[in-house]
Amino acid sequence: MNPHRLIVSAVVATGSSVVTYAAPFELPSLPYGYDALEPFIGKTTLLTHHLKHHAKYVATANTLIESGSALLKNLSQEQIMTAVSSGVELHTENVGLFNNVAQSWNHNFYWHSMKPGGGGKPRGLLADKIEKDFGSYDKLMGEIEKAAMTTFGSGWAWLGFDKKSQKLVVTKTTGAGNPLTDGITPMLTIDVWEHAYYLDYQERRQNYVNAFFAELVNWDFAESNFIAATANDTGETEEL
Repeated sequence: MNPHRLIVSAVVATGSSVVTYAAPFELPSLPYGYDALEPFIGKTTLLTHHLKHHAKYVATANTLIESGSALLKNLSQEQIMTAVSSGVELHTENVGLFNNVAQSWNHNFYWHSMKPGGGGKPRGLLADKIEKDFGSYDKLMGEIEKAAMTTFGSGWAWLGFDKKSQKLVVTKTTGAGNPLTDGITPMLTIDVWEHAYYLDYQERRQNYVNAFFAELVNWDFAESNFIAATANDTGETEEL
């Protein structure tokens, strides 16, 4: 077994099918080819976004964790985000660590939130829960598209599951923010940093958001996260 593998208790705590391990972190491969999302997201965008932006976050996170507190070196990305955001080991240098670790995690989650031939509507248990918590799929879409469009500057819009209220929620985060730090388990996300869409859509964020949900969103991934989040604490999660 890989000595850097995350312990099961930490996997369960996130309730997500994206699971990371302790440092040194690696740049994960995309779950599809660089041209697989065309024409909605171009090959050049994915190459730049993955091999430059995402790769830089991973490399910087490894550099910062190597020179930082020993208490953080054996933690997963999820555990580092929670520890730093809650004030444990919260020092100036660890703000940078949080940002790069969170951006590494967020990007991996974003890649899986899309798939070639995606779009459409969710099915199964997730569809039923959306109907119960939002009233309809269209109302959910109204909320999450609004979150994506009203995020000022760079950030993320999320569909998440609040384990405390047992409800699906829409939230948005700025910069490197992640809803895990607020006790919300992500189901899917859309990246609204300009580098995610500018080469293809320039300033037309609305067109990018429309294409994401109409043509790319991976509802199967979201449902797997929902099932993991609502499973018993002894349940297992999918490893990506």
